[in-house]
Amino acid sequence: MSNLNPHARALVGILREIRQDYGITSRDLSIRMGFSHSFVSHWESGRRVPSPDEVAMLLRELCVTGKERARIIALAEAAAEPSRLTDGIPGVPAYLIEAVDYERCAVEIVEWAPHAIPELLQTHEYTRSQAMLNGAAYAEIDARLAIRADRQEAVCRVTEPIRFTALIGESALHESIGSPRTMVEQLGEVIESAHQDNITVQIVPDCIGWHPGMIGAFTIFHFPQSSEVVYSNTMAPVLPLRIPRCHPPPPVRGHRARQGIE
Repeated sequence: MSNLNPHARALVGILREIRQDYGITSRDLSIRMGFSHSFVSHWESGRRVPSPDEVAMLLRELCVTGKERARIIALAEAAAEPSRLTDGIPGVPAYLIEAVDYERCAVEIVEWAPHAIPELLQTHEYTRSQAMLNGAAYAEIDARLAIRADRQEAVCRVTEPIRFTALIGESALHESIGSPRTMVEQLGEVIESAHQDNITVQIVPDCIGWHPGMIGAFTIFHFPQSSEVVYSNTMAPVLPLRIPRCHPPPPVRGHRARQGIE
C-alpha cells in the first residue's frame, strides 16, 4: 500500500469500512459481484486500485447512494488519475511534488524539522534564502516560491484547515538563513502561527542525548479512514518515532538581540 497515491489510500480505507459496516466478508462480496473470491481483498490490501466503474458496482451492491456515493466515486476518479509525479513541474524536485500530493489529502500533519523551519511555516524570504544557500537554480527558486502559497493555504484556510504539529530542533532557531531581518521575520511568523487553533509548535532542545529524530527530518501524514504515511529520505520505518520532551517557541527578542537589530 506504500506505493499508492493519497487518493487511492483514502479510497481503499473507505471501501473497507463500508464493507465491514455492511457485515459482509471480502470473499462473499467478491462472489456477489461476480469476481474471484480474492478480488475485493486485493483492493483493500492495496495490491490493486479499483476503477471508478468497479467502485460504482461495489457501492450498488452495498446500497450506498446519494451524496456519499457521489463523494466516493469522485475519490475513485481522483485515485485513477496518473500521479502528479509522472508529469512533474519544471524547477521543482520530485520529492516536493509528492509531499504536496500528500498534504492535499491529509487531515493532520506532524513534521520533525531538526535544522530548519518547516516549509509549511516558512516566510517568502526564508524559503528564497534557503534555496539559494542550497545552490538551487533560479528556475527552481521561483517554482518553489510559486508553490509555497498553495501549500500553506492548507493550514491557514478558514474552512477545515489541516491540523499541523511542527517539532522544531532548537538549532533551527539559531541558524542564520538569509539576513538578520529575514530570521527575525521568520521567527515572528513561527510564533504567530503557534497562536492558530490548528497549529502546534514545539521546540526540541539541543544536547539532550540521542533520540531517533537525530537521524533526520521526517513528516507523518494522517489520512481519513486510511493508515498514516511516514515520509522521510533517511529514517528507517522500523525505528520508533519517539521525540523527547518539547518546549513552546521562545520569544523572538532573543534572536533580535543576537543579530543586532533594533
